Amino acid sequence: MDRPLIYGNTPTFLHASSVAKDLSQAANYQATIYGVPWEGAVTWGAYTGCELGPKVIRQCSERYSGYLPELDGIDVLSHYSLADAGDVSTTPADVAATMETIQSFASSLWTSGTFPVGLGGDHGITYPVVRALGETTGKKIGIIHIDAHFDNNDESMGDEFGRGSPFARLYEYEQVRNKSLVHLGIHGPRNKAVNGRSAKEAGAVTITIDKIRNAPDLKTFAREVYETASEGTDEVYLSICSDILDYAYNPGGPADANGLHPEQLLTLIHEFGVHGLCGMDFVEVYPQQDQNDFSSHFVTLAVLYVLAGRLKQEGKA
Repeated sequence: MDRPLIYGNTPTFLHASSVAKDLSQAANYQATIYGVPWEGAVTWGAYTGCELGPKVIRQCSERYSGYLPELDGIDVLSHYSLADAGDVSTTPADVAATMETIQSFASSLWTSGTFPVGLGGDHGITYPVVRALGETTGKKIGIIHIDAHFDNNDESMGDEFGRGSPFARLYEYEQVRNKSLVHLGIHGPRNKAVNGRSAKEAGAVTITIDKIRNAPDLKTFAREVYETASEGTDEVYLSICSDILDYAYNPGGPADANGLHPEQLLTLIHEFGVHGLCGMDFVEVYPQQDQNDFSSHFVTLAVLYVLAGRLKQEGKA
């Protein structure tokens, strides 16, 4: 089989063209995938291995086309040129250096004008990616953060850039409008009372999972969430943690009950794409916990649903 490879036996995401050797070429593509194989502080037990996420997500993506018959038969890849920029070079045990490298890498993609899609890696990667957007463009940023958890601790196991802390750092970043930072889907006792208080004190918006479930119409609900995230901002960024899905649907993610059904998540993120996003990431996939790679497979579907929404926004679907 003739296929572009990122490294070893790892194909590009969804058969995309590789621009790993020259990131400036991303400017020639409408969307660009990149991996961030990083795992920093581990907050619980032996739940590790999310640095393997980009590799396994890419391998799983090889099974798929861009055709979505359930979305009016749109074929995303017939409308969207897709590139794969390879992986950010991370430095184990050197958090500060890795954060700088991620920011520099992401800056190259933001400068290119492509739609960047980051594959984590742990949730700590979101801070340098969003910071790169602000530093590169000077724009005011709103964020839709879909997660079971606030991820706004002051630190994670002593690491201020750890997986449990990116939104504490983003609260502090002047290019992010905190009133347009939406924590969406929050639920469960792995959050602490201080997390809710910190979000409120920062001015961020918290929408718990029951609000999603009780919404009479998810498309209308998604528009209202987007309006909150876009108010007073120039761009809206989407960050998805795998544990927003109930663990029945997410065996390769942090073990959290009472989460969303895939159909609910896909409906929401498709609609966010329709209303307008500047980029996204999908984080916290643990291939070693998931013998069938169900969680890694789901990422391809999530990315396609967002891209299909963008095509609809552009009048191509």
